[in-house]
Amino acid sequence: MKLSESEKKFILHWGEMGGKWGINRTVAQIHALLFISPVPLNAEDISNTLTIARSNVSTSIKELLNWEIIKAIPLLGDRREHYEAIQDVWQMFRIISEKRKKKEIDPTVNIIKECLLEKGETDNELNEYSRTRLKALTEFFDTILDFYDSANKLPTESIIQLLKVSKQMDKFLKLI
Repeated sequence: MKLSESEKKFILHWGEMGGKWGINRTVAQIHALLFISPVPLNAEDISNTLTIARSNVSTSIKELLNWEIIKAIPLLGDRREHYEAIQDVWQMFRIISEKRKKKEIDPTVNIIKECLLEKGETDNELNEYSRTRLKALTEFFDTILDFYDSANKLPTESIIQLLKVSKQMDKFLKLI
């Protein structure tokens, strides 16, 4: 696949951003390529287009499949697997958000709650200041997660409308 300069720029930037988000740069670049590709690509196509070792492509594809933001597509007459990225950016965002929540937020919330429940040798391991801070953090996460769960149940169109209304309310509130 021949890439334009703009496509190369996007792929390189997506890879850099992936690194900042804690995702391997190559994994992010492959995702970017599949996201902008008009046709499903096989591992060899990906390897040749991005000049990445075939073994690295295979490993990266497995990670993207685990994230569920790409899928394998069988093509009639071709024994090789082809891959395409989820094209709906809202669906992609929901999938990534849910995976990150389960991997990063949920364990953090659980540890904070465990710390609040633990009793130490003195029957109260946390000092009052620490306990107050952890309770505030728990309330914050509970509020954010309630909002997340509610928003996640909404259809995409409702979320878009909610964001538009929010933007209009922001403009209105700045006037008063």
